[in-house]
Amino acid sequence: MDGTAHLDQLLIIKTGSAVSEVRNRHGDFDCWFRQAMNLAEDQCRVVSVHDDQDLPSPHMVAAALVTGSPAMVSHRADWSERTAAWLRGFHALDRPLLGVCYGHQLIAHALGGKVGPNPCGRRMGTCKIDILDADDPLLGPCHPVERFQLTHVEVVLEPPPGARIIARADHDPHHGLHFGKRSWGVQFHPEFDREIMAAYIQSRASVLAGEGIAAQPLLDALDASPGGQSVLVRFCRMIDAARRSYPIDEAASSP
Repeated sequence: MDGTAHLDQLLIIKTGSAVSEVRNRHGDFDCWFRQAMNLAEDQCRVVSVHDDQDLPSPHMVAAALVTGSPAMVSHRADWSERTAAWLRGFHALDRPLLGVCYGHQLIAHALGGKVGPNPCGRRMGTCKIDILDADDPLLGPCHPVERFQLTHVEVVLEPPPGARIIARADHDPHHGLHFGKRSWGVQFHPEFDREIMAAYIQSRASVLAGEGIAAQPLLDALDASPGGQSVLVRFCRMIDAARRSYPIDEAASSP
């Protein structure tokens, strides 16, 4: 990687890959986001930080999206901590930033929050999420309730200072956060459709069984979740609106 990016690209910070059974059938995380956002390949730059690929200078990035991961933020892996430091710098630039699942947790950690295992245990499947702020630019149109796909073990236990809670679930009071500026995090997976969610549950059936969770009821309860794609489309619109105000010359001359 050459360490550069174009201001007309969305940077997808890839923090892991889908399990092989799902990846072989549906592709990987970055593909799901790009498809849900109706973006061509040349409109995105993907950096796989979990493979120690270098991130570009924050000043050379128009907007960033941080994916989910099979890793755990609380394990404090070196690549994850380096990415957290980068996210602190990018957040300060007031450019659109969205973290999903691991990405949500990593931004919270980067800004001073606390992340760890969910006291309620693993959660998978389609879940009802309460949207708390009807005026929030990202999640507000989903108010008061929307159903999203999710799969996670860890959560944000304590939001960082100044963060505003914009969504909650029965098992997670900090399911959506606005971190200030143009930065958001969501614990649910807006890039998952019903087929991807089903494939994930099937791939984790033995793990679920070991935790006393039956996979079939989760599969039977799955719903479509068009609200997820709508969230990502709104994030794209934020990128378009914000990008028109960026000082290109200043960004190009920044280190």
